[in-house]
Amino acid sequence: MADLITLATCSLNQWVLDWEGNLKRIRKSIILAKEAGATLRTGPELEITGYGWQADVYEHSLESLLAILTDTELHGILIDVGLPLMHRGCRYNCRAIILDGKLLCLRPKIYLANDGNFRENRFFTPWNRPRYVEQYNLPPALQKHQGVRQVPIGDVVLSLNDTTVAAETCEELFTPQAPHINMALNGVEIFTNSSGSHHTLRKLDERIALISEATRKSGGVYLYANQSGSDGDRLLYDGASLIMVNGSIVAQGSQFSLDDVEVVTATVDLEEVRAYRFAPSRNFQAVQAPVYERIEVDFSLGHEDLDLLRAPTAPRPARYHVPEEEIALGPACWLWDYLRRSRASGYLVPLSGGIDSCATATIVFSMCRLVIEAIKAGNEEVIEDVKRIAVFSDKLPETAEEFCNQIFHTVYMGMEKQSSKETRQRAKDLAERIGSYHTDMNIDDTFHATKNLLTQGTGFEPKFKVHGGSATENLALQNIQARSRMVIAYYYAQMLPTVRQRPGGGSLLVLGSSNVDECLRGCECASKKATAMLTNDVFQTSQNTNDRSCSSADLNPIGAVSKRDLKSFISWAAKNFDMPILEEFIHATPTAELEPITENYVQSDEVDMGMTYDELARFGRLRKESKLGPYGMFLRLVEEWGGEAVHVENYSPDDHRFDLRPLFYPPAFQGWSFQKIDKRVEALEKALEKKQAASASK
Repeated sequence: MADLITLATCSLNQWVLDWEGNLKRIRKSIILAKEAGATLRTGPELEITGYGWQADVYEHSLESLLAILTDTELHGILIDVGLPLMHRGCRYNCRAIILDGKLLCLRPKIYLANDGNFRENRFFTPWNRPRYVEQYNLPPALQKHQGVRQVPIGDVVLSLNDTTVAAETCEELFTPQAPHINMALNGVEIFTNSSGSHHTLRKLDERIALISEATRKSGGVYLYANQSGSDGDRLLYDGASLIMVNGSIVAQGSQFSLDDVEVVTATVDLEEVRAYRFAPSRNFQAVQAPVYERIEVDFSLGHEDLDLLRAPTAPRPARYHVPEEEIALGPACWLWDYLRRSRASGYLVPLSGGIDSCATATIVFSMCRLVIEAIKAGNEEVIEDVKRIAVFSDKLPETAEEFCNQIFHTVYMGMEKQSSKETRQRAKDLAERIGSYHTDMNIDDTFHATKNLLTQGTGFEPKFKVHGGSATENLALQNIQARSRMVIAYYYAQMLPTVRQRPGGGSLLVLGSSNVDECLRGCECASKKATAMLTNDVFQTSQNTNDRSCSSADLNPIGAVSKRDLKSFISWAAKNFDMPILEEFIHATPTAELEPITENYVQSDEVDMGMTYDELARFGRLRKESKLGPYGMFLRLVEEWGGEAVHVENYSPDDHRFDLRPLFYPPAFQGWSFQKIDKRVEALEKALEKKQAASASK
């Protein structure tokens, strides 16, 4: 029946500079869409290059576009593909609309994403001219193939034989006056959206809400395509491509998957859209709406068939992961992409017996679980990668623990007087449960050799605070241990594949375990919480200038997760991964174990910092999310202190891109903001004294 049409969207795990691989995945998605009976396929934003690569790649992009145009197997379906283009000296983030080997038009992005981790203005010019269309001069190779010199470029609408199609791109959906509003009033029935949207906790909720609202008000079919995996940057693109009709989801792809290509299809009835738009109030606005230029296309998305078994895809509820599950799956997918594409031999984590390194290890174990699930599902790409990485056996691993033992290495680097039996045992028990190749060692010899260098050279012998030393001595002795662990971790990472006689040798990537609160705190204390790192919404990459093995690393999968969220994640993993050992980490006191343990003293991170992790997390959220300085933060906390901290998920102190903050600040006592805080406190105390005196006199 002509009004029933099958549409396809997809999630592709693209990789910057992998031109052949990107093209192969695009081609595969189109063929899968055709096999499912789809007559329209849309793909992710900048899918030809991979979203993360926004530099000078225009020539190769056009070569890839020409390869799609000349591939006759891709005929018979309307194709929406993303790529960068240069037009009249300006660079645009574009969508190319293709049918039967012909380029119908180019649709440049109108509003660019330029906040958070996005900096599209660095590379592209916004079209910024709604409904404006002009001509694009094709390069010679495309002119020869196309048979014409120019094609339309601009904010256009495609008028097909049986429906009308238009596009908006990623950020445009999030703007207050999104293009789909006027498009819907102009009679557009099908909207395509190509996105390069990265994972942030609970961000999927916002996307689905916006798409639902876009089609609930004015009706329509909305196809959302998103990139998946890591394309070589710090970010994880989390897929979840979907199709929505009149505000209801009819198809939704997976948010976290190891599949390089995932195609989502649905059959929809256009008469449902037309009936939905019957409301007179909508139509009164429609006749006054600005008009779009239309490109007439002699093609029908529907088929004149009499298949009585063909029916519209039924609506279904949205599928969400709880935040703890997002922490388990998102970083795990990113770690897998990094491991297979870097061609490293595996990962190494220094286990301290604390919850942070435990969380990092658990995420690696989650990655191993996903890999085994993919193997069992027959994912050929994953199987080939596993054969190359897990080379200790000719047989494919059958369990997560078996795979973990081949690629994951853990090491406990203790001190005779500083390390407790409890942390050493917890590290050992966790390693046994997940199957990692574990090493238990002490670093006393390294510590004393370094410490004695100062005594030999100057005659001065530094002491810990508990032995009568000064704060400076105490800090220096702690940092010897912390920094030695970093060096040892990298030494082990380079040598363990050789020690284990791994075929082909290789080296390991070191994973860090600094949570977002520690990254925000900076290097003011010598504990493992004392490192400032470059973080983003999900991951962290190291500059190797930090104080301790937990934070000096190649990668940090928990670099943008708060202590509170990590505890929730570990509690969730204990039940869902059947790992009761994790409960012991939740209730353990956070301690760096860098000072000697005595009968009267056990080092505590929160005591060292002078604040709790919950307080630190609240400071960070007020600073980044609420955009408050010290004085504004103080006024807010005066009102709310003592209540539960509100969790804001889109939080990270990444000074690489997400959080552009100074590297160092003036001392607090010199700051005008803090002087104002002192005056405000004095005024509040006087007001409180007056109130108490008045109450006492009654």
